[in-house]
Amino acid sequence: MQGYYPVQHSASTPSATPITTYTLVDPYVYQTLKTVVGKMVIVETVRGSIRGTLQKVVPDHIVLQAGDSTFFVRIQQIIWVMPD
Repeated sequence: MQGYYPVQHSASTPSATPITTYTLVDPYVYQTLKTVVGKMVIVETVRGSIRGTLQKVVPDHIVLQAGDSTFFVRIQQIIWVMPD
């Protein structure tokens, strides 16, 4: 897992043991995606491609506006991104 950094999330529920989850973050993909925020992009995912404006990038997902629809795509599900 070289190049990936785990991000630890902790949550606790009433009268239960604490729950800890981990998310892998690829810092190179994250930084590259931040350079095209506000631009039209084509995003190829494991489920197909989406063309739209990249609205927001956070360590685990992106927000893509395609017409009247908003897509929240996990970065781990992205195969490639191309500026349009």
